[in-house]
Amino acid sequence: MSLSCGVPIIESVYCLACARWVWKRCLYNAAHESENWGLATSEEFEPVPRVCRYILSAYEEDIRNPIWAPPGGYRMNPNWIILRKDYEETHGRSTPYLIYLDHDNADVVVAFRGLNLGSQSDYAVLLDNKLGQTAFDGGYVHNGLLKAARWVFDTEHEVLRELLERHPTYKLTLAGHSLGAGVAALLTMVVLQNRHVLGNIERKRMRCYSIAPTRSISLNLAVRYADVINSIVLQDDFLPRTTAALEDVYKSLLCLPCVLCIMCLTDTCMLEEQRLKDPRRLYAPGRLYHIVERKPWRIGRFPPVVRTAVPVDGRFEDMILSCNATQDHAIIWILREAQVALDLMVERDKTMEIPAAQRMEREHVLSREHNQEHKAALERAAALDVSRTQSYPHSYGTFNKMEETGMLVSRSPGEAAASSCSSSKRWKDSWGELIKRLFDTDESGHMVLKSPQTPKT
Repeated sequence: MSLSCGVPIIESVYCLACARWVWKRCLYNAAHESENWGLATSEEFEPVPRVCRYILSAYEEDIRNPIWAPPGGYRMNPNWIILRKDYEETHGRSTPYLIYLDHDNADVVVAFRGLNLGSQSDYAVLLDNKLGQTAFDGGYVHNGLLKAARWVFDTEHEVLRELLERHPTYKLTLAGHSLGAGVAALLTMVVLQNRHVLGNIERKRMRCYSIAPTRSISLNLAVRYADVINSIVLQDDFLPRTTAALEDVYKSLLCLPCVLCIMCLTDTCMLEEQRLKDPRRLYAPGRLYHIVERKPWRIGRFPPVVRTAVPVDGRFEDMILSCNATQDHAIIWILREAQVALDLMVERDKTMEIPAAQRMEREHVLSREHNQEHKAALERAAALDVSRTQSYPHSYGTFNKMEETGMLVSRSPGEAAASSCSSSKRWKDSWGELIKRLFDTDESGHMVLKSPQTPKT
């Protein structure tokens, strides 16, 4: 009798909890995620619309006769395109890309296309991450994207090295959208691990722009590479917030809203501390730029505002229940809003009539503030202990055992054998230390288990 009386109470509490969750989720807006971030300046955000045009041009067979040209055109010189590779030339190992030598902006650009829903090879790259991630540089990364980045580096490093040596003052800019954003971010990390292959290129000469990126690297790597990698997210874009296995998402593509709602419920029930302590949980890479153009409980779009930060907790962790979640992922829409936001920044600077000397000083101050923010993020990550990744990935699913050093250059059989011997030696040393801690040697030379020491009273 007492149990039957308690059932309605439990049901009422459960219904109230569900109603509260639905109410909070309906009130939650993407603008809340970055409301405490700083505003981006025109100097740091200026390359973003141009980078979007680079990426869009990778879809064209001939930019002299463009089919998908955005408003205002690509603003590129066709004679400066060094090479472009489509699916036939990449053999499905990577999304198509082009290399462009931008003399106007002193840039060597590698631009990757986004996910092609009709390409099986793109799905193979995206879904090659089942059940875990691959160890890389003290953290974890998306397995398929890392293999694609390594293939591109092996294929194009000679071309890139020649261009950078011919133009020693030019920067190396890697950019991509969606799937290509993940390849560009991982390629940036691979290049930084193998700078000697590109003539010891300095870190400050490199930058990466990941437009609407997939979650591809662990939190400690996302913070550590924030001085080089920049992620640009438009309002409610679903992909940087998709924490579930992408294989499950794309298998259920016909009912994507249902999948997003389930992920939203799952993430809501997960504690923030549990998220941060998971070394294999992947995140959007680097410094984040959030373009906000809609406000809660308002109809229509507002002039876009760009906010930026290097957050440790709160890196687009919650799925937004919005009808714009997929629309905000489109590269053409991101280009449009980024250009409007940049024009507003430039117009505001002109209104303020900032002298050239003060503008240069502001750039130095901005660089110093970014360095301080990056340092604070690293300290925050260290305080939360998110940089400890001592465990190693299991060899299951589609994963191969890859070296954490990220070294890419081909090795001779002798070097491979030496590496194998050194790895075996490290394993034997650690095993020997364990044996010494647990066992003693008696007078006859036999090993006996150490007796536990009793505390002195």
